[in-house]
Amino acid sequence: MGSARRNVTRLTIAQALAGANSTVVYATGAIIGNMLAPNRELATLPITIFVIGMAALSLPAGAIAQKHGRRTAFLLGTACGVLVGLMAAGAVAISSFWLFCAAMFFGGAYAAVVLSFRFAAADCVPAEKKARALSFVMAGGVFAGVIGPQLVTFTMNVWPPHTFVATYLAQAAVAAIAGVVLMGVHIPMPSAVDVAKGRPLKDIARQRSFLVAVICAVVSYLLMNFLMTAAPLAMQLCGLPQSASNLGIQWHVIAMYAPGFVTGRLISRFGARNVVMAGLALIAVSAGVGLHGTDIPHFWLTLILLGVGWNFGFMAHLRSFSNLTAPKRRPRFSPSTTFSCSARWR
Repeated sequence: MGSARRNVTRLTIAQALAGANSTVVYATGAIIGNMLAPNRELATLPITIFVIGMAALSLPAGAIAQKHGRRTAFLLGTACGVLVGLMAAGAVAISSFWLFCAAMFFGGAYAAVVLSFRFAAADCVPAEKKARALSFVMAGGVFAGVIGPQLVTFTMNVWPPHTFVATYLAQAAVAAIAGVVLMGVHIPMPSAVDVAKGRPLKDIARQRSFLVAVICAVVSYLLMNFLMTAAPLAMQLCGLPQSASNLGIQWHVIAMYAPGFVTGRLISRFGARNVVMAGLALIAVSAGVGLHGTDIPHFWLTLILLGVGWNFGFMAHLRSFSNLTAPKRRPRFSPSTTFSCSARWR
């Protein structure tokens, strides 16, 4: 049990540090794209490539975890996290839009690995402690929502001629620290016998409940990413300061993860379907708020409602997924849900 507790603690810390990668990308990706792109219509292409990287590497990351262990997959993801920081910093320094896009691909690969931390934490502990383990990792996501935007705020103007270069160098350093934390994670690899005991993955994927869970996740991610990607650039174009945009992303990410401490209870009491419907309703309300004003409170409230709505949709998917698959098969199967969510990007 001591080993399981240490694993969960390390995964929580790693979630807080590594999760900052995505918040840095969403806070700056479209803005840097607008600065560097040969055509402003390509401003959000870096974010698109980020999500493509998440989709493209999610299944290979799962295969590596299945064959070589989760820690190996985590450390390979960390290498991608350091690489994205170094490449993005270099891209901004030399004003290379296409190098920045290439960096975002590795950022997506890193994000795909980070998304598996919560499943790894749940698999470390007995069934009666899984909810608590998930809550701890969700808490790490809350801290990531603070670390990422604050990292941008305090580093974006360190080198005035090249805004955001120091931000991505700092992001690479944070990824390296997360890698050191992950080196202490030891999760036993499932034996071939354990894996064989589960139902075939194709049978699980054909279940109506699984399809519904994936659709919930896809729709939540689709709507969330459309609004989250556009918000920082829209705030800049409306003449609002970058610091306000950073705080907007901060409150958005906190809203994505903080409700996770109670969403499970809401699902148990009201059912996954009702919670998903409430989440979609909140996302619709967030869009309405965004359409009614262009000042800071409107943007912030839009992002907060969007985060809570995403949480309701995604947590319902996560609960359904956990009920459908055996822990021994999740290192291989959980990336497929990440792939499904990411592959819907235009």
